[in-house]
Amino acid sequence: MVEGSMTQGAGQGPVVRTATLRDFRVPPYAQVPVQSQSVDPGRSGHPGNAFPEGEPPEGYTPTARDLPVITRGGPGDTVQVTVAVDDRPAPDGLGPLYVVGDVHGYLDELLAALTEKGLIDSEGRWSAGNARLWFLGDFTDRGPDGIGVIDLVMRLSAEAAAAGGYCKALMGNHELLLIGAKRFGDTPVNSGAGTATFQAAWLLNGGQKYDMDRLQEVHLQWMARLDAIVEEDSHLLLHSDTTAYLEYGSTIEDVNDAVHAILTRNDADECWDLFRKFTKRFAFRDEGGPQAVRELLSAYGGKRVVHGHSPIPYLLGEVGTEDGEDGERPVVEGPHVYADNLAIAMDGGVTMAGKLLVQRLPLPG
Repeated sequence: MVEGSMTQGAGQGPVVRTATLRDFRVPPYAQVPVQSQSVDPGRSGHPGNAFPEGEPPEGYTPTARDLPVITRGGPGDTVQVTVAVDDRPAPDGLGPLYVVGDVHGYLDELLAALTEKGLIDSEGRWSAGNARLWFLGDFTDRGPDGIGVIDLVMRLSAEAAAAGGYCKALMGNHELLLIGAKRFGDTPVNSGAGTATFQAAWLLNGGQKYDMDRLQEVHLQWMARLDAIVEEDSHLLLHSDTTAYLEYGSTIEDVNDAVHAILTRNDADECWDLFRKFTKRFAFRDEGGPQAVRELLSAYGGKRVVHGHSPIPYLLGEVGTEDGEDGERPVVEGPHVYADNLAIAMDGGVTMAGKLLVQRLPLPG
């Protein structure tokens, strides 16, 4: 196990400037203030249940890829907005880099972990200035409030951009599963081992009715536009510990374009195949693990792979079921470094009473 240090990356003294929605650093959600949305009397006012006021704009994504101009009313109608942006350069022009492992609906644990690292304040607002924060996917299922987690990440991405930093997210297999369950429901798909459905697979993998009831088109569009893989500071960030990414392209851009194209075509069998491949795991764990990591690094760049998906207790053989039985309390203090020091696992096993990990990169030492 490796336990990282706690470092706060807060910006100071934001200045005000005027920007249009064509400005990449200001995502669409920054154009209106956020407020709590009462989706449930017991959850109203919770920092994770914040939506922008009014109808959310379509097509928003917290990735570095180009975004369409958001229009309101007629064609060509763009909106000028005033936002607070920290224009002072950080060291090397970039703030500290953090990654977050699988959240799976554990909103309160996420808020606590982000607060501990100084990334948000006591009200759940971005407080890390120009820091960079990447979520490695799997926001929903198994835990109590997956949509609340997505709402929080969408809001933090706007607040981080306004402060000169960013909060972005990658596509996990559970995002693909939730999209499929909503789009295709009980439509039979060719699973490779007989007939299956996204709806049945979603329920078997911890799908929560409370999430499905609150799932909106803006959430679906946000998830469908997430990238699958990215390189940051010589770290190759992805969700799943699999080499299946190589089947979708020889460059990072090719992989992300291929995933987006599949989701755009909206073919149930094709989406199922993508979900199935992104569900594979343990490619880096055994004797051939270091070579598998090197294949990815050779193709896409970087010096280390950082992934979620496979809980660290799984990788260490400490727990036999992902849901964890009563009395099982795996000890996870931080990320797990393995595969000849080439891979960093970030899923602390929050679904099995482990730990939701938020880690600054590079790791100390």
